[in-house]
Amino acid sequence: MDRRTSSEDCKSRLLALREALAAQLAAVGEGAPSDVDPTRAGRLTRLDELHHQAMGAESARRRRHELARVQAALRRLEEGEYGECAACGEPIAPARLQVDPAAEWCIRCATRAEQQRR
Repeated sequence: MDRRTSSEDCKSRLLALREALAAQLAAVGEGAPSDVDPTRAGRLTRLDELHHQAMGAESARRRRHELARVQAALRRLEEGEYGECAACGEPIAPARLQVDPAAEWCIRCATRAEQQRR
């Protein structure tokens, strides 16, 4: 597979991923406000509703983060930097990009960054 075909494949995968994430965000919003009347609902119902709101907000936050990663990958693709590690400049393994098309670091740099966070 030549580089152009590979870039086109990556771009189509990233565009499809961006579209899917945007649709998911539009469908769930930011975690809609509760429709439970606090004056009529019991304590457990209110707690359950708060829990569901928190889960929805976290899900939306993760989708926004993933969408930002995909948009950054599309920018790198347009700038001719896609597939190069942002930390060391070495090529990112094609298998890694197959699994995570928005990856910006090679596995070595990603592992190092993860170990430093711990």
